[in-house]
Amino acid sequence: MADSEFSPSPEQDDDSLRTRFSWFLSGVSMIFSIPAFILMTAHVGFAGFASENGVSLLQASFMVAAIWALPANIVLIGAISGGYSLLGAAIAVALSSIRLMPMVAAFIPEMRGPKTRKITLLFLSHFIAVTAWVMGMERFQHIPRNMRTSYFAGLGMTLTVTNSLVVALVYFLSTDFPPIVFAALFFLTPMYFLTSLWGSARDRSIHVAMVSGLVLFPLIHHLAPAYDLLLTGFAGGAATMGYVYWARARAS
Repeated sequence: MADSEFSPSPEQDDDSLRTRFSWFLSGVSMIFSIPAFILMTAHVGFAGFASENGVSLLQASFMVAAIWALPANIVLIGAISGGYSLLGAAIAVALSSIRLMPMVAAFIPEMRGPKTRKITLLFLSHFIAVTAWVMGMERFQHIPRNMRTSYFAGLGMTLTVTNSLVVALVYFLSTDFPPIVFAALFFLTPMYFLTSLWGSARDRSIHVAMVSGLVLFPLIHHLAPAYDLLLTGFAGGAATMGYVYWARARAS
């Protein structure tokens, strides 16, 4: 969203006087929000999943910090338990993370300030996952543009570090949790992703993409369970592009 779309208000002028550190702390404070809590509960489930598949505590915590995207971590553990080669596991993780590329492309222009360095954007892009993306997009319009990198640094780094510690802590206690509890907590994150992405969508094509994926996945999983996610992405993307072309033709 361009700067010209914002009309500065007295409240925004007052906010612009805040230091970068105070905006960083504002991002840190979002760890006490409902989306952050839901993400932490999902990582409780991930810790149990990692423990059951023989992944060590250090490995599981490192995966959260280094890969960060929870679905990619699940794919990696699945590849390890399935006996995939190193190359095969790397390709599986890469394919599961391609979905983040358009999110980063949309997020960076919103976060970038007039004097933001590229190295800063490159560093902060590591922390862009669905939860951080949604929370950032919802809050950026209330944050001065030159303070958005500071805010997101606090938000993204805190989410990553906290969930790495959650995984380490729960790993110690995993034997005391029944598997059904891990499964239930694990399920909260996709439900939150769906509702958050639906509500924050700025274009009808995003709704079409989500509905296409939800409708097509059961059929594709039945026909080709080994490639269900990949094929659903291609099919849903094709359906969405068809809708975009149809909408443009109708508008013209």
